[in-house]
Amino acid sequence: MASIYLDHNATTPLAPPVLQAMLPYFEQHYGNASSRHEFGRAARKAVDDARERVADAVGAHPSQVVFVSGGTEANNLVLKGAAGYMKPSQIAVSEIEHPSVMRPAQELAQQGWKLRKLAVDGQGRLDMEDLGRVLQQPTGLVSVMLANNETGTQQDVAQVADMARSRGAWVHTDAVQALGKMEVDFAGLRVHALTLSAHKIYGPKGAAALVLDKRLELKSLISGGAHEKGLRAGTENIPAIVGLGIACELARERLHHSQARLLQMRERLEDGLTAMGAVVFGASAGRLPNTSYFAFPGTDGETMVMELDRMGFSVASGSACSSGSMDPSPVLLAMGVERGLARGAVRVSLGKDNTGAHIAAFLQALGTVVERLKGFAAVAM
Repeated sequence: MASIYLDHNATTPLAPPVLQAMLPYFEQHYGNASSRHEFGRAARKAVDDARERVADAVGAHPSQVVFVSGGTEANNLVLKGAAGYMKPSQIAVSEIEHPSVMRPAQELAQQGWKLRKLAVDGQGRLDMEDLGRVLQQPTGLVSVMLANNETGTQQDVAQVADMARSRGAWVHTDAVQALGKMEVDFAGLRVHALTLSAHKIYGPKGAAALVLDKRLELKSLISGGAHEKGLRAGTENIPAIVGLGIACELARERLHHSQARLLQMRERLEDGLTAMGAVVFGASAGRLPNTSYFAFPGTDGETMVMELDRMGFSVASGSACSSGSMDPSPVLLAMGVERGLARGAVRVSLGKDNTGAHIAAFLQALGTVVERLKGFAAVAM
């Protein structure tokens, strides 16, 4: 049996239309977008067209889109870049942020900022009362992700932004996991900055965008030329930027159809998981339609992932960016999940090419793995 890929929150395969759009910029249209001649003008037009596509996907203006190399760079740029023009005060981030937000925030805490981690409830939803208490203190920056990469839990970022704005704070949301799976409206979210990434929406790795309110001043992390309005020096990666633009266009066009289809498959998956005795994390919260994060009491998540891989199923035990750690997921611990159960966590994240047959085959394989692991545990006792 061919391997079945169920780890789309880590990365997605490159969509054929995206690849076809990129290829000419590796071969015929290889100019530098800063050059004044014909080749340079063709490259500049490609960047401008991609900027429009990205802006259209999130209801922004093209002038608000800044191209960077990835979601991690975008998150670092907005946090460190904004802090570069501000007097240190308080920075507030949710306890369940991706490391590309949490670690820059921790670095700012070493530079005079006061870091406050915002609590979440047992479903992974932000505690708005805690946010209200935090905002009683002078706060410069607030960052809350739109949808969690592990649980899929969605946050009411518009409410967060309204509360933070009323206290004079700048607001950022990491929307990397959200685009293509839920509506993402920059203006409607009321944030000052929003992060997107191509490789989560069937685009290439190495391309991302930071969408910015023009009033937010950022200090560049990379010094050199005046590329991207001085916010990111360096010759543009034209093929990857073109790919990001096409991927955003496809994500917008396919959203409503893919939402319904993914949700139907996830419900079928979770019916099977529940029947087998799994605990589904964040089950009562509004979640991304493609994401299911679960555990079986008494099993180890990493072992289960390896066993499933041997059987031809690619899943994850948490965030791909934290895969080297043996500690339980910080997201689950923040939600109050017991450490032993958290160690058993496995994430399935569905994509556009998955089918009902894939779900049925996965559940069958999972049942075999769970019985085997429980048998080992019983012998060990």
